[in-house]
Parts: sequence; structure tokens; C-alpha cells
Amino acid sequence: MTKAASTLQTVNTPAVLVDLDIARRNIDRFQAYADAHGLKVRPHIKTHKLPAVAEMQLRAGAVGVTCQKVSEAEAMVAGSPEIRDVLITYNILGSEKLEHLVALARKVTLSVVADNETVIDGLSAVFASETAPLSVLVECNTGADRCGVPTPDAAAALAQRISRAPGLVFGGLMTYPPAGGAAAVESFMTRAKAFIEAAGIDVPVITSGGTPSMMDAAQAPVTTEYRPGTYVYNDRSLVSRGVCGWDDCALTVLATVVSVPAANRAIIDAGSKTLTSDLLGLSGYGHVLGRDDIAIDQLSEEHGRLVSEDAINLKVGDKLRIVPNHACVVTNMVDAVNIVEHGEISAVWPVAARGRIV
Repeated sequence: MTKAASTLQTVNTPAVLVDLDIARRNIDRFQAYADAHGLKVRPHIKTHKLPAVAEMQLRAGAVGVTCQKVSEAEAMVAGSPEIRDVLITYNILGSEKLEHLVALARKVTLSVVADNETVIDGLSAVFASETAPLSVLVECNTGADRCGVPTPDAAAALAQRISRAPGLVFGGLMTYPPAGGAAAVESFMTRAKAFIEAAGIDVPVITSGGTPSMMDAAQAPVTTEYRPGTYVYNDRSLVSRGVCGWDDCALTVLATVVSVPAANRAIIDAGSKTLTSDLLGLSGYGHVLGRDDIAIDQLSEEHGRLVSEDAINLKVGDKLRIVPNHACVVTNMVDAVNIVEHGEISAVWPVAARGRIV
């Protein structure tokens, strides 16, 4: 048994492993692409929630980070002196969140988004008395049909509303498009930019995102910035899309076989509280590395069921590494991750930005 295998054998399971060698390679790959096409990189930290990994991204060339919650941003800023430029891509409402946002804006360069006047008015109410204005980007719906104004005209109208609001400054345009949506981003943002500039307002940033289409980001040259998230770890959903291979998956779940009740069936100690019940259009709940013949077809909270059409050839006590369907959710369900470097466990890092409400 190798030293690396012996190290993994001592880890209490279920455990989340993060291979930093793979993560660094993933970071460098997209940074090189972005640099070659004149794109700034602002990675989304929702995937890893680790200040140390954000520092790796910044040192590779990222201009700042993206967060989805105020509490995520607070944890990242508190966890690293290098994180000093933050975009929060979420409509922020409520007095407690706004109070935290004001405090955060006094510490770092901060931008947020809005797709409606209610959010803008709430931001203006608390930032009107601040020394420095808050940068607000208009979120645009370019096909994902989640948040975002529906038309370039609406984006221009909201940009003008922001530019008139006390305590705020218009920061640009933001979108999270569907996979393969570069053409839609280019069309929408080009028209929105023209309308806004015709009103005498500069558009300093046009930011898009999404790991599945990140290597096509240059097909929307109107964008100035890109926000990949899952790319740092990758997962089974991205392998299924052909975006990466199993060797590019930095996050895995280490599980132990706790029962082999039939020749073609085994039970592991990782269920929905570890692997997540997210399917993302897939069949099954993860990929067992080195065992293409095995499917994880059922999860309870603490157990996963492994099945094979032939003899499963596992025994109680065996440890397996599993690539989950969705890495981001796995990160949010654990307090700490085991860091792997050069094939060995080198550290245990707390997940600094998980589970916070604000």
C-alpha cells in the first residue's frame, strides 16, 4: 500500500477531499484563456467557500471575487487580506442584510446587482448618507429565465434609475446566461450598452458567467468580465457535458462500504447529507472513480446504495472516491474539507463561508 493510500485509509468517512493540484490546474487553464482574450476573471466562490482557494484564484490573475450572499462576502473578506474587491450577484433586501452590506462596503471595493426598483430604493436609502457611493449593476435575463430585466430597454431604464439614486452609482451590466448562450449575451448586452450610453451614462463593466460555457466566453466580445464558479473543482454534471474529464475533478467524496447484502449491491456511509440529492438531469447520484460499472441509484440521509449488473466485488471496509453530481452543494454541507496535495492529505480546512443566513 502506498503512503497516499495509507493516508486516505485513516480518514474518517464520509469525508470531502479537495485536490489542490487539480484545482490549481483548473484555475490556471481558464485564467490563461481569459488573458488570451482580454477578459477579466472574477470567480464565484460559492463552489469552494474557502478564502485560501480564492487567494489562489487572485494570485493567478483574477481581479476580485463573486459572492452570492452578504454573509459569504463577509466570511471571505474576514478570512483573507487579499480579498478586497467583491461583487454580490443577488438582489439584496431587508434591514439586517443592508446593515451588513454598509459595514462591508466600508472595508472593500464592493458592487451589487439589482433587477427592480424596490431593491434600488432600499440600497439608496442606506447608502445616501455614506461617504462613498455603492456600485450597482443591472442584472439582465439573457435566457436563463431566473432573475434579470427582460429587455435591453428595461436595462437602460434601470441604469438611469440607479444613476439618479442618492448614494448609488451605475456599475454596469450583469448576466448569468444558459449554457451555450454567448450569442444571446452579445445581442442583449450590445443593445443595452448602446441605449445606456445614448442616455449619457458610461457602462464600465459587462459581466457574464457560468462554467459550462466558459471556454466560449470570447464569443461574446461585448463582455469585459467572466465569473466561473464550478470550474475550480468540476463535477459529474460537467463531465457529462464534455467540459472536463474525471482527472479534472478536484473535489471527491471519500466513503466506506458498510454493507454488502447481495452480490450485486453494496451500501456506503454517504447519503444525501453528503453527496446531495441534486440530479442536474443525470441518472444516479455520483460517479465511483475507477468503477464505471457501478451506479449510485438511491440515497437516504446517511446511506448510498451502489448497484452493478454483475458482481459488485466490494467488501465491508473498502473505501471509494466519488465525484458528486454537483460540487457546490457538497461544499455547503460540510464544516471542513480534507486538502490533498501530491496524493496525500496535507491539511483540514474549515469551510469559512458555509451555512450563514445573512
